[in-house]
Amino acid sequence: MSDPTPHHVGVTVSDLDRAVDFYTETFDLDVAAEFAVGGEAFADAVAVEGAAAEFAHLVADGEDTRTIIELVAYDPEGEAAPDPVLNRPGAIHLGLSVGDVGEFYRELDDDVKTLSEPRTTESGTTILFVVDPDGNLIEVLDA
Repeated sequence: MSDPTPHHVGVTVSDLDRAVDFYTETFDLDVAAEFAVGGEAFADAVAVEGAAAEFAHLVADGEDTRTIIELVAYDPEGEAAPDPVLNRPGAIHLGLSVGDVGEFYRELDDDVKTLSEPRTTESGTTILFVVDPDGNLIEVLDA
């Protein structure tokens, strides 16, 4: 068996253009690729009858890492997930580090929703959870 290596983190969204705008403007990510996929093989692979999807790959380059964030909008669109609650089994979130969480928070657009102001945890890490337009959670933490 070959050793797995990270490829991307997927985030399902309802409006790809709106999501791309949010992630590029809020986190200054670059768009690396945009494409669409459909057909029987794709629908079978994702277990959604008649599925097609539009994708955008955004790149977050760190000092030692490169992460692809894959935004995907499905047709047909499924029902929205319940409100995000981090302690629910199966809950997921995207984590992005920044140089200074406090400064990042102060520079956020007024319409960007957060779960709280930045907080420093017992471990000494300062964190902030941002909510994207579809309710997906993004943890922002000090680099």
